[in-house]
Amino acid sequence: MTIRVVAFGGGHGLAASLRALRRCAPELDLDITAVVTVGDDGGSSGRLRAERGGLPPGDLRQALVALAGDHPATRRSAGLFQHRFADTTTGGRGDGLAGHAVGNLVLCGLMELLGDPVAALEHAGAMLGSVGRVLPMSRQPVDIEARVRGADPGRPDEVCTVRGQHQVAVTTGRVESLRLTPQAPAACVEAVAAIGAADWLIFGPGSWYTSVLPHLLVPQLAAAILASPARRLVTLNLAAEKETLGLSVADHLAALRWYLPELTVDFVLADAKAVGDPEPVHGAAESLGARLVLAPVAVDDGTPRHDPAALGAALVPVLGADR
Repeated sequence: MTIRVVAFGGGHGLAASLRALRRCAPELDLDITAVVTVGDDGGSSGRLRAERGGLPPGDLRQALVALAGDHPATRRSAGLFQHRFADTTTGGRGDGLAGHAVGNLVLCGLMELLGDPVAALEHAGAMLGSVGRVLPMSRQPVDIEARVRGADPGRPDEVCTVRGQHQVAVTTGRVESLRLTPQAPAACVEAVAAIGAADWLIFGPGSWYTSVLPHLLVPQLAAAILASPARRLVTLNLAAEKETLGLSVADHLAALRWYLPELTVDFVLADAKAVGDPEPVHGAAESLGARLVLAPVAVDDGTPRHDPAALGAALVPVLGADR
């Protein structure tokens, strides 16, 4: 029996989750859909978004590459998608291609050619032999804004508005609230349909405020998540990022309830070493209705990165428990 999985996020966190799910796919017969944030305004994606309009392609590209097939030709295509042009000019002037990932340019071109980001992603997925589907959370780009306390180190008690995904991601202050502009973007209808048909919804790992929580701020996505009969899994990060400095592991779970109070979760998956004292996390998981599962899911070089093989091994007994 096929298990339909929808994974939410963006960037490296979602890519790690998708690579782990790919490893589970043959054993569990998974049907994988990634629903990706569309708020990136930094780097190559930010430049293309500002210059050409349309969705920022970088997080979409990373999700596609994470799901790329294993045939040598598709692996080469995946490598090409990830190739980033170097600056070949002298004197630091830069050129038009410097810093752009090839896959970002391909996606930008496909979106312009086909006139629809979902059609573009399906075409790119076929080019990469993707084992699964990649969808944007909305067909329109969004901006992320946060109310941040202490963004100015010289004024630690002052609360100000920080605008843009990149600026929120690198803020040194404490994020107190988050919102999208526009405040109620239309959800991608294919994503809403996938959520309604899913057996599992997976949140995280990833940048909590700029990759995970934005999905809960899209009203139609939030409603679909709450209405879905699917079971829900939260995969926690291995370390705090700039945007979540000061947040405990338990606070990450509390933030889900803050932005979607009716949300319940079935399982919370975390690395035992990253959690430390499990009691606060166990309590936070229970408050969402979830059981805490501890497993070694980090790479063994000491860096805070998920090992796709280890994460996949931890996911198998959870996702396949009712088969």
